[in-house]
Amino acid sequence: MSSQHAFAQALLDPHRAIPAGLRCWNGSDPAIRFAVYRNNIVVALVDALADQFPVTAELVGEEFFRAMARVFVQQHPPRSRLIAFVGSPFADFIASFPPAHSVPYLADVARLEMSRIRACHAADIGVLSADAIGSTLSVPEQLSRATFVLHPSVQLLSSPFAIFSLWAAHQGALDITQVDPLIAQQVLIFRDGLNVQSLQITIGAWHFLSTLRTGATLALAAEAAEATVAADAQPDAESQDPFDLAGTIALLLRYPLVTHMEPLP
Repeated sequence: MSSQHAFAQALLDPHRAIPAGLRCWNGSDPAIRFAVYRNNIVVALVDALADQFPVTAELVGEEFFRAMARVFVQQHPPRSRLIAFVGSPFADFIASFPPAHSVPYLADVARLEMSRIRACHAADIGVLSADAIGSTLSVPEQLSRATFVLHPSVQLLSSPFAIFSLWAAHQGALDITQVDPLIAQQVLIFRDGLNVQSLQITIGAWHFLSTLRTGATLALAAEAAEATVAADAQPDAESQDPFDLAGTIALLLRYPLVTHMEPLP
């Protein structure tokens, strides 16, 4: 282990001895100085997580969140030079953190918040205009040949919990007392100019956009979404909403989601 790696490991692990060879210019105890430095680093990382995951923190309270975040930063040292991505594995950590299991939707809410950060910092690429997309859709032959490339900021989440409603309630858009967290929801996240947008979408739209992302044509994406919605239909349900292709296409026309089209031979 290199001296730099040993130093970094000791910074985040209070049980490790201080690195060998440390000296203080004024002759004071290096262990005391290092403990202060160690605490400042951990506190700074915990503060960063609190800033990046405000809804996650509000759902469990500051004391619980900061205790959980401290364990996280000690077990998962930052792997990026960008402080914005210090919480990249935070949602997976929450899902495996036993004290958080009493809040089963907490990890997925954290995934939503991290997805918004990724959307914010995604590459800045131009998008197709609604007219350009519309001209492609107006030619039936194109539907079976064209593939649409989604903007790098586009994030797609599907959860068995009401993650969008929980997040929106903490933005003041909904009454938290009226939210049933056990209702499955899908979320589309993207950057529109300098603003990150979060939209609740249907399961069909989620499958359509997810399939488009794999390089499938518009026609194949629509077929996959229709088949999935039909397969998910409850046998005893009085009615089942079919996949709304027109409404999903409207998302592509209204929002900056598509960077370019790639026609297949």
